[in-house]
Amino acid sequence: METKRDQALIGVQNYLEKAAESLKASAPIKFRISSRTDTGVHALCNAAHLDIQRGPGKPHFSEEQLLSSLNKHLRPEPIRILSAHRVPSSFHARFSALSRTYIYRLLLGCAHHSQVPVFERDLCWAPAGGPLNVPAMQEAAQFLVGTHDFSTFRSLHSEAEFTSPVRTIFQLDIQPSAGFLAHHYEHRALEFWEVKIRGRSFLYRQVRRMVGALVAVGMGRLAPHHVKELLEVKDALAFPPNIMAPASGLFLKSVEYNEADLDVTAAPGG
Repeated sequence: METKRDQALIGVQNYLEKAAESLKASAPIKFRISSRTDTGVHALCNAAHLDIQRGPGKPHFSEEQLLSSLNKHLRPEPIRILSAHRVPSSFHARFSALSRTYIYRLLLGCAHHSQVPVFERDLCWAPAGGPLNVPAMQEAAQFLVGTHDFSTFRSLHSEAEFTSPVRTIFQLDIQPSAGFLAHHYEHRALEFWEVKIRGRSFLYRQVRRMVGALVAVGMGRLAPHHVKELLEVKDALAFPPNIMAPASGLFLKSVEYNEADLDVTAAPGG
């Protein structure tokens, strides 16, 4: 999300809106982004919408023109526009979303952080302490699926009291995965796993807390039924200290929409 001038880090939204200045629209362009991610969290495919006002007599930008112009100005940054579409004026990148899918990448087999492959640094979490009991994690994960009060699984912040803690998790799977260039270090017996979570929306740091609790189950620090008990207590202060998963392993994989909401034929005004 957008950051203020006095903040040390610059948000992705700031870079996008700076790049959009090259379009020379008749009014400043604001990006409305579907999902806000914490510092250190990655996005494989986020979504945003913007309104572009052009001067009288000027034609609409084509998808190709938007991609070329924006990506040219984003080139120095790890940000790319993958596609652009005209949509109805009623579309909103955040509020029209049906669901959001996150993946959390886990790396097993590293006794120390220095053993994480250099090309995986800051792209996964390698919990120390030996192998994880994945079946126990999968058992615990099922307690989190469905509609629940996730008060225990959110971090408290200034907006927490104004936000409902009730959320719906449609899917939570834990599956083996592949690492980047992993076939070049097969001799190291490293294992990559992905926790895939799909829900309509999420509370502040909810995914990282859920993954941290599941890893704690895998390490034997919690039993599967403890996850159910944490859910039932509905108290953010009841969450065990020092088990929240770090930001680096988390990726926003995709944002899902109803195809009718993206119907370009229903967007005469752009």
